[in-house]
Amino acid sequence: MTSNDHKTTAGRLKTRPQFLKVREGEKRKGPLFLLEVLDRQEPESAPRVGFTVTKKHGNAVERNRMRRRLKEAVRLSAGFAMKPGHDYVIVARRELLTAPFERLTKGLCDRIESKQNNYGRRPAPGKNDGK
Repeated sequence: MTSNDHKTTAGRLKTRPQFLKVREGEKRKGPLFLLEVLDRQEPESAPRVGFTVTKKHGNAVERNRMRRRLKEAVRLSAGFAMKPGHDYVIVARRELLTAPFERLTKGLCDRIESKQNNYGRRPAPGKNDGK
């Protein structure tokens, strides 16, 4: 591995407490997956990513196929878009299994680069712009 590869490689989230901590961050919904993002406030550390595929999305073979597709999409393209010091959890949806791989990689990059979507959320108390 060269020093350039290290900058584009995302680390992994492996323990349950790491995954639960990311749930406190922002959520970016999409048709193929839900992306949860947490800024760890550590800009010098590498980004980390975790994958979640629940049992309601099929048998073990199908879940493993979805997980492998997500890992490959992150490895090929989305890892470059991930910001240092951030944790990402990708929660798969059933449609991920049959979606074209190009659509998956584009959707993942778009969700990583987009800002939080506040659709359906109430504004925080004391932050009314009109008053």
